[in-house]
Amino acid sequence: MENETEVTQFILLGLSSDPWIQPVLFIIFLLIYLITLFGNTILILAIRVDPHLHIPMYVFLSHLAFLDIAFSSVTLPKMLENFLMERKGISVQSCFTQVFFVMCLSVGEGLLLSVMAYDRYTAICHPLHYMVIMSKQACALLVYSALFTGFLYALLNTLLLTALHFCGPNVIHHFSCEAPQLFQLSCSNTLRNQMVIFTLGSLLGMGALLITLASYVHIIHAILRIQLREGKYKAFSTCTSHVTIVVLYYGTIFFRYLKPSSKESPNQEMAPSIVYFIVTPMLNPIIYSLRNQEVKRAVLNMMYTKLKNDNV
Repeated sequence: MENETEVTQFILLGLSSDPWIQPVLFIIFLLIYLITLFGNTILILAIRVDPHLHIPMYVFLSHLAFLDIAFSSVTLPKMLENFLMERKGISVQSCFTQVFFVMCLSVGEGLLLSVMAYDRYTAICHPLHYMVIMSKQACALLVYSALFTGFLYALLNTLLLTALHFCGPNVIHHFSCEAPQLFQLSCSNTLRNQMVIFTLGSLLGMGALLITLASYVHIIHAILRIQLREGKYKAFSTCTSHVTIVVLYYGTIFFRYLKPSSKESPNQEMAPSIVYFIVTPMLNPIIYSLRNQEVKRAVLNMMYTKLKNDNV
C-alpha cells in the first residue's frame, strides 16, 4: 500500500461525453434547477405570507420545500459545471462532502414524509385533538428529530468513508458522488461500510415507510366511515399530494437500490438517480400547487399582490 498512489481527485463522467450534446444538457438541467429554486421558494414564501397556512400541515410542507432546494443544490451546480468543463473532476474532499449532504437530506426527507403522514392521520382520525397533539413544540421536535437523525446517519457513514484508501482507478460513471460507487473504487475492504449503510439505511427507511403506511391505513379506514361524499372527497384531497410525493420518493429509491446493477449499461443506473436527485425536487411544489386548492390560492394571491404593488 505504501508504493501505491493516493487518489486526490475523482472524474465524474456524467450523462454524456459528446461535446455537441453537453451544451444542450446544460441548458435543460439549468432550466430544471431554476424551476426547482423558483417553485420551492414561491411555496415557502406563500406559506409564510398567508396566515391561513400557518398550520402544521403547511409548516411541514415548507420544510420539505427547503430540503428540496438543498437537495438539488448539492448535485446540480457541480453537474452544470462539468457540462462546460473538459476535465470533469471533483476533489476527494468535495466528493465526500457531496455524499454527506446527499445522505443527510435524503434520510431527513424520508423521515419528514413519514411525519407529514402522521400529521394527516392526526388531522383526519383525531380532529378534535389535532391542535393539541400537533402543537408548535411537537412540530418543531418532529422536524428537527428527522433532520438530526439524517445528520447522524450521514456523519457516521462519511467518517467511515474517509477511512477508506483510494489508490486508483478514479473514474465514477455518474454525475454525482454516491457511496456505492466509491466503494467500488476503494482499495480497502468496504464490508463494514456497506453493512452500516445497509443496516441503518434499511432500519430508517423501513421505519419511515411503515409509519407512512400505518398512517394511511387508519386514514383510509376513517374516510370510508364518513357518510357524506363531500366529506370523503375533502378528507382524501388533503392527502393526494402527499401520497404522490411518497410514491415518487420510495419508487425511485426502490428502483435505484433494489434493481440489480448493470455494469454494461451504466446509463440505466443513472436514470432513477436523475428522477430522484433532479426531477422530484422540481415536481414536489408543482404537485402541491396543482392538487391543493389552499396552496394554489395562496400562491396566486401572493403573486397578485406582488404585481399590484409593483404597478402602484
